[in-house]
Amino acid sequence: MSASFVEHVEMTGHIVDSLLLPKVLDAILSRGGQYHIETLRLGEKQDDPSFVRIEVRAASPQQLEAILAEVHPHGAVPSQAADCVAVAADVGGAFPDGFYCSTNFRTQLKLGGEWIDVEDQEMDCGILVDPEGGAARCVPMTSVRVGDRIVVGRTGTRVLPPESEMRKHELFEFMASPVSSERPKAVSVREIAHAMRKTRAAGEKVLAVLGPAVVHTGGSELVARLVRDGLINVLFAGNALATHDMEQAFYGTSLGVSLDQGIPTHEGHEHHLRTINTIRRIGGIRAAVEQGKLSSGIMYECVKSSTPFVLAGSIRDDGPLPEVVTDSLVAQDAMRRLLPGVGFCLMVATTLHSIAVGNLLPAAVKVACVDINPATVTKLMDRGSTQTVGIVSDAEPFIRALVAELDRTRGA
Repeated sequence: MSASFVEHVEMTGHIVDSLLLPKVLDAILSRGGQYHIETLRLGEKQDDPSFVRIEVRAASPQQLEAILAEVHPHGAVPSQAADCVAVAADVGGAFPDGFYCSTNFRTQLKLGGEWIDVEDQEMDCGILVDPEGGAARCVPMTSVRVGDRIVVGRTGTRVLPPESEMRKHELFEFMASPVSSERPKAVSVREIAHAMRKTRAAGEKVLAVLGPAVVHTGGSELVARLVRDGLINVLFAGNALATHDMEQAFYGTSLGVSLDQGIPTHEGHEHHLRTINTIRRIGGIRAAVEQGKLSSGIMYECVKSSTPFVLAGSIRDDGPLPEVVTDSLVAQDAMRRLLPGVGFCLMVATTLHSIAVGNLLPAAVKVACVDINPATVTKLMDRGSTQTVGIVSDAEPFIRALVAELDRTRGA
């Protein structure tokens, strides 16, 4: 093969034990290229970084570009990286052609000869650059305004690979696989409780993403207690979770089924609609709490403790409740505003909300996803949220065990 087209790339970090270097070399060969390792310095201790400089050879500029695109997410960047290239957006609500597509992994730009961190890291976004302020951040395409400086191409960009990022966190190192129905639940619960305690001790927030099965299975008061105790600091959910939580407070039922007796109640099928109607007549959840009409449950505790929440609607919502955000783009932005400072995310019994929130989270935020269906976690990971670990369990038994573990370790 002719070696007419050559590029030199470098990698730094834990590139051997994380298998990043073998991945890059394999990617070069699988794309039909060749390589020559010019420099390799291995770290002598476990925490020491390694360094490699690789000459990449290809038969055409198109082949070389394809190879560089393949190895870039693994942290391989050109040795003589120039500043990033940013062009002014010419259409509002759209990126310029050739825009750089972000991942959820920590990313840096070279700006003014210096590498800077990209803020608000999020997958499937573009990167807006403020040359005067020396800053950059991820933005969704719908937020782009004419004249915004948007990064195009990969020049002057580098990604800190997921394996390198994960080495910085102790959370979930006990979990060898992302999801299993056979993993001991007690071990998983213990580690999640530890992660929540550690997150709060570090001054970071715990985000809960909850589906209505939390209420249906009898876990509403347990979650309310976590909110009251300051162990859940942000809540993302939908119309159903809030509705059935308040239905329980008003009628003692969820979807008309008595949570004490486990049987349908007379005209119970109307309870959720009557709950929504009551809250709409009062003027909202906060008003219901302030007027003394709502005195228990998850939403009550959120209002009383000023715990922020976003209720994002769907096409099938009844009502919906006044606080439900029915515009999905507005709901996304509302969620984004509450993500800074989140250090841990607990997702329980909600496939669509879990995937949506996973798409908004940077990879540095560890995620525990609990669902009776293993496919929920699989779908979440398939869409890029590789920092997720899963527990196959019904909602209430898991939450009850988690609360008991948190009680046991209180003050420890």
